[in-house]
Amino acid sequence: MSRKRVSLKDMANELGVSISTVSRALKDHYDISPELTEKVKNLAKAWNYRPNPFAVGLLKHRTKTIGVIVPDIVTHFFSSIISGIESGAKEQGYHIIISSSQESHIKSRESLQNLLDLRVDGLIVCLAQDTHDYSDFDLIQSSEVPLVFFDRVCRTTEFSSVVINNIEAARDLTVHLFENGYRAIAHIAGPENINISRERIMGYKKGLKECGLTFKPEFLVHCDLSIAQSALVAEQLMSQPEIPDAIFGVNDTVIFSAMKVLKSKGLKVPQDVGLVGFTDEFHATVVEPTLTAIAHPTFEIGREAVGLLLDEITSTIPKPAKQVVMKARLMVRESSNRK
Repeated sequence: MSRKRVSLKDMANELGVSISTVSRALKDHYDISPELTEKVKNLAKAWNYRPNPFAVGLLKHRTKTIGVIVPDIVTHFFSSIISGIESGAKEQGYHIIISSSQESHIKSRESLQNLLDLRVDGLIVCLAQDTHDYSDFDLIQSSEVPLVFFDRVCRTTEFSSVVINNIEAARDLTVHLFENGYRAIAHIAGPENINISRERIMGYKKGLKECGLTFKPEFLVHCDLSIAQSALVAEQLMSQPEIPDAIFGVNDTVIFSAMKVLKSKGLKVPQDVGLVGFTDEFHATVVEPTLTAIAHPTFEIGREAVGLLLDEITSTIPKPAKQVVMKARLMVRESSNRK
């Protein structure tokens, strides 16, 4: 049988029975004789037949698939969340289709449309960093496809989401630096349009205030989360008349770039400048010195997001948007530990 994909129709023609008979035999239906059931199953095995989940789903108005859009699939942060989503989905008999926006709002919009065209039962989305317009999600509302955001979120009164306690965690990082003797604490923030940047700035300022430190506008700089621009803003901070003695980054990638800049200037971490990151990527434990960071419960975030989504998919009545805030942990390592 030299076919790339075998259909129920192919097997029905071969056996001289109806398509519905073949389908019922494969499911061990009671009204199909054991002899015919065995013939159908033997042929299916010989021809390497596999059911098409999309075709089955369309008949049942459900494809048992979930679309997932993430900014990238390279970093441990997103890959671990995807693992959590897949784990929770698999337990309930669902498959996931992953699409990377590559931090592009335009590509995210294309992915959204492609996944809707594939008739996914629901969507789990983390916004691209250049997302300023949220009207794309009007399409989700009109199509009545459930959607859950995670980490970078929007329209939280309309869509469920899973985030961490960004303000509290950023406050804890800032206080930690103060307790280790740092007094000129700078913050490299992300784009102002995404919620994680705004919330971590709020936590940074809250921590400064609690420690009796004055907020200095020149110590707050923004970057687009790329390695190149992270290095540029780190250079900017270290070229000012007053340089910081500690830098808190919106994520670990930003701080890895800053660490490289500091080392190129002959500065020692943590003796001259303390560094703290956010997300606790795998590299945080292998860089020299090891990086103090806020650790996200990434796998659990993925499972929580898919749990919320499946509740909406399987509910017979519309459910109100639910916001889940998960607790992150401060992981103290060498890069900020002067004690």
